[in-house]
Amino acid sequence: MKLTVHRFSSGDESTIGSLMINGDFECFTLEDEYREEKVKGETRIPAGTYTVKFRESESPMTEKYRARYDFFKYHLHVQNVTNFQFIYIHAGNKDDHTDGCLLLGDSANNNQIDDGFIGHSRQAFERVYKKVSKALKEGEPVNIEYIDY
Repeated sequence: MKLTVHRFSSGDESTIGSLMINGDFECFTLEDEYREEKVKGETRIPAGTYTVKFRESESPMTEKYRARYDFFKYHLHVQNVTNFQFIYIHAGNKDDHTDGCLLLGDSANNNQIDDGFIGHSRQAFERVYKKVSKALKEGEPVNIEYIDY
């Protein structure tokens, strides 16, 4: 499975993009802003291609997601991002909800006039999670490519 994030709007506080799954539009994305030098919890990951796997561990965030979503088992973890750790694909609406992770939503506000916001995040997350987790459970490799425009 091939996930592609097209980052098309880089604002002062956030980055808005779109997520494609195998070439088909799936939803909007929200990340932290671009920075030449990483600031912990305030910088999007570098453009590039990464592997996605389950992060099979227990944490307070894992327990929170299991309580919220009956379909959730483990986080979708973007692997081997230089100088970053625990980069997940998850639900959230604004850049305060991410520390470098990829947030998903079915609507997006213009981050050139505000700090950036995506809506209907839980439904977008559920849809994407089910597709990606099915592929992972079936042993299909999952890669995600981040492209800056």
